[in-house]
Amino acid sequence: MKDKILDVLASIAETEEVRTQPNLALYELQILDSMKTVELIVALGQELGVEVSPAEFEREAWATPALLVADVERRLAS
Repeated sequence: MKDKILDVLASIAETEEVRTQPNLALYELQILDSMKTVELIVALGQELGVEVSPAEFEREAWATPALLVADVERRLAS
């Protein structure tokens, strides 16, 4: 599942760095912004069936690829 999540993230972020640097600061380095976050939420829903409401989205939970993977896996498990 981790690889699928990172595939979606790499596609939206337009960089392969997200696969090799689990602690990459996605927002601080402007790899993700608000528009790409919305694209990512939509793509994760389409590709993996995970529902993330923009209202319940927390930027800190997706601050790095590792945190994003953990959050999405938690959502899929529940």
